[in-house]
Amino acid sequence: MGVLVAVEGLDGAGKRTLIEATAARLRADGLRVSTLAFPRYGRSVHADLAAEALRGAHGDLAESVNAMALLFALDRADARAELTKLVLDNDIVILDRYVASNAAYNAARLAQSADSEIARWVAELEFGRFQLPTPDLQLLLDVDTELAADRARKRGELDATRALDAYERDGGLQRRTLEVYRELAEGNWRSPWWRIRSDDDPASAAARLAELVSG
Repeated sequence: MGVLVAVEGLDGAGKRTLIEATAARLRADGLRVSTLAFPRYGRSVHADLAAEALRGAHGDLAESVNAMALLFALDRADARAELTKLVLDNDIVILDRYVASNAAYNAARLAQSADSEIARWVAELEFGRFQLPTPDLQLLLDVDTELAADRARKRGELDATRALDAYERDGGLQRRTLEVYRELAEGNWRSPWWRIRSDDDPASAAARLAELVSG
């Protein structure tokens, strides 16, 4: 049975870079490592509907906080069997976003905190009703919102498929989301959290994760 780790943070925070570097280091140490990114764009109808809504399709769908949260939750629910198998077959599974992202973004949309009704609803929906596995550890990649926004913008300019959506274009939402993420981390929401800065050495994170797996 492997260790399940979720890496959280804003769009443009550098989650993919951290995950790739950490996974490479862990594999070099002889560990079996697998990764999975949410939302599963191109693989999940629910994720694709959410992405289309955030780019203006499907009428007023994107205006509903609960509807958008449900679409992202259904994407993860459909991946439960795949995720369970990955955890069984590997020493460590690293997720690029997980349930906490749903809690953080939607609490931020409603100008609420980490202990708000919407955050509790998301947790009950995903961990309770959909029975998704609780992560053993959650990592917040804590990066300044302006730096993350600049990275996301440049990424969109280079790759049309990753052009900014409504959430990414909303600087106020991004700032509020980071505040909620920090509250989630400080309160160890649903499991232990580590906070990592973008200038932290990925090798250090990999070494700490290796110790966690061996323990």
